[in-house]
Amino acid sequence: MRQGRRDGFREFAAVRSGHLYRSACLLASGDTHLAEDLVQETLGRMYLHWGRIARVDNPAAYAQTVLVRAYLTHRRRRSAGERPVGRFPDTGAAATGGGDPALRMTLLEALGRLAPKDRAVLVLRYWEDRSVEETADAMNVSSAAVRTRTSRALARLREELGGSLGAFAEI
Repeated sequence: MRQGRRDGFREFAAVRSGHLYRSACLLASGDTHLAEDLVQETLGRMYLHWGRIARVDNPAAYAQTVLVRAYLTHRRRRSAGERPVGRFPDTGAAATGGGDPALRMTLLEALGRLAPKDRAVLVLRYWEDRSVEETADAMNVSSAAVRTRTSRALARLREELGGSLGAFAEI
């Protein structure tokens, strides 16, 4: 029985770790080391309770919730002076899936300047395409708080992007 649970968890982790890592990178504003730590912490927490979690209707959504909560906990604990590096490693277009690297960097930098909860709500709502209710559940807040925070976070993001937003929209 235990071997079956381990195999089930290994399969789950293999399938979901890439998606969790991409979400963690967005939450961490491109800090790949922090993203790896968040994914590892998420999978560790999931493994500890895998017998119970495997019976949940949607373990993938549960993992995303654990990831967001791990990120928010991390932000509360860490020193405010610690920041990710200013330069990202050169990964090339093949590794990033193409797209416009300047746009990607601009958005990551702008996300990095937002408060952690603002960043989390935008990632959940627009990257993960979660509903207001799902986002509220993941962040452990009310639906009204999610709507308010989303509106304010988008306004701050627009301020951060300033005039460059129009230039990127035309690309």
